[in-house]
Parts: sequence; structure tokens; C-alpha cells
Amino acid sequence: MMIRLGYDIQFETVGQVPIVALLNVHPSRKKDLRELDELHTDPLVEMENFQDSFGNHACRLLAPPGKIRFQNSTLIQDSGLPDASDPQAAEIPVDRLPHDVLPFLMNSRYCEVDLLCSTASELFCNAPRGWGRVQAVCEWVHSKVTFGYEFSSPFRTALGVYTERVGVCRDFQHLAITFCRALNIPARYATGYLGDIGVVVVPSPMDFSAWFEVYLGNRWWTFDARHNARRIGRVLMATGRDATDCAITTSFGRAKLTSFQVTTDEVKEVLAEPMSKVLASTSNSYRERT
Repeated sequence: MMIRLGYDIQFETVGQVPIVALLNVHPSRKKDLRELDELHTDPLVEMENFQDSFGNHACRLLAPPGKIRFQNSTLIQDSGLPDASDPQAAEIPVDRLPHDVLPFLMNSRYCEVDLLCSTASELFCNAPRGWGRVQAVCEWVHSKVTFGYEFSSPFRTALGVYTERVGVCRDFQHLAITFCRALNIPARYATGYLGDIGVVVVPSPMDFSAWFEVYLGNRWWTFDARHNARRIGRVLMATGRDATDCAITTSFGRAKLTSFQVTTDEVKEVLAEPMSKVLASTSNSYRERT
């Protein structure tokens, strides 16, 4: 299947403001792109593309005073299959984990593993190890936390989610990640596109989405504590310890968000072209966030 991805994001800045953006498809999905995946700005500014310490495609720029607009529209090929699963995937003992996986057992800005260790042990001590334990975590968070855009807060940590029992998608993932790490299961935050493909279309505006990944059976697997379902058409943009590492934009100065639109829609009857023959079509199917 083909999926049209895109965004239209606008800021108003006070003075020149350096910005780091994670607005590109993750390098692991580059091979699936059927159009160029490029950040365009208005006004045009010089940009530096680089790979950050977590392997994400990042971009650094200096926004001028006033208004700046970020836009992109691209096409990606997807299997059309739900997220991969393996109920037999086993936990890997900490002493046998790859060195680069170990940081995803530790505390991070939004995931206070030390403060929720006892709680995780009490809640999930009887859950089957491996895949079954992670699924038990997802089911608990999904059933105990209430979702609502009105609950959005940049300051709520996993402990806050546990005590308040409300949040947006990132909050669900932070709590699930923290529980998994407390159980010695490496877990990392993930963000990207997740459209209403293969599910009932919800009336809420389109946005980027958050989920998480766990390391079982010597590979990373996708889980989603907010939806608690294997979904179709998930397109990864970035991974990290928590939302701090995966912020879509990080501004080092005053930058007020004035407009935010995201699209991620299945495209019917589109021929897949090689990257050497970039398609010129664009999408007008943006849905504005109110």
C-alpha cells in the first residue's frame, strides 16, 4: 500500500532562533520512500542535516525573526500488514544485552524507573515473562489511564501519569516504558506517523503519534499502550529514551507555534516509482488541529 505523509507547521519567532527538527522519516524506512523526503522552509534558510546520537535523521537551522513555515509531502510504500508480533519472544538477561541497549533500562527525564520499581514488581510479578509481560503492561496502562487532549502537559512524567491516571499518547508510552525498564526489559520511546488506516476514523484532528519499542529475543518490537492494538501503516520518525530525545522540533529561543497540520492517508491506485523518478503530486488532505 502507499501512504501520503506530510506536515505544515508554522512558528513566530522573536529574534533569530536556532531550531533542531526531527521531521524526516527514520533511516530504517528510507528504502520504502517513493518520493523525496525533504524539509522545506518559507522563508528559505540554510539547513544542516545530520544523524543524532540515537540514529535519527535530524536537521539544524537558524530561523529568522518573524514567521517561518515548515512543509513537506512525500509518499512511502508500506506492507499494509499490522505491526509485527511474536508471542514467543523472550526476555534477554541484562548481562547478555548488547551494550547499546543498556541505556534503555535507565532513568530518563520522563521515566523515573527507580520510583516505580516496587509498583511494577507488585503489578506484574505474576505476568508471564517476555512478550506476555509487556502485553500485560500495555493492557494495564491502556485500561487505567484516561486519554484526552485537554490533559496534555509538557511536565507530566511517568510517575505523574501513574498518580493522575490521565494523559495524551506520550504519557501512556512513558508509563509503559518505565514499567518495562523496572522489570529489566529495555524499552525506548518512538514517534512518527500513524493514520486512521484499517480502523474507524476518529473525529479528532490528525497529529504525529507516539508509541514504544521493547527489546525481546534480540530485536526491537513495537508496542502501543495508548491504542493497545497492532496497527497498520505506522511510519517511524525517531526513537530515544523518552519524548525529550524525540521532540519534533526543539527551539533554543522564543518560537510560538501558530499552525500545525499533519497528513497520513492511504493513497489508492498509485504506481510505485523509483526514487530516480520522483512523483510531482502533492496532498491537500491536511486536517488542522484545533
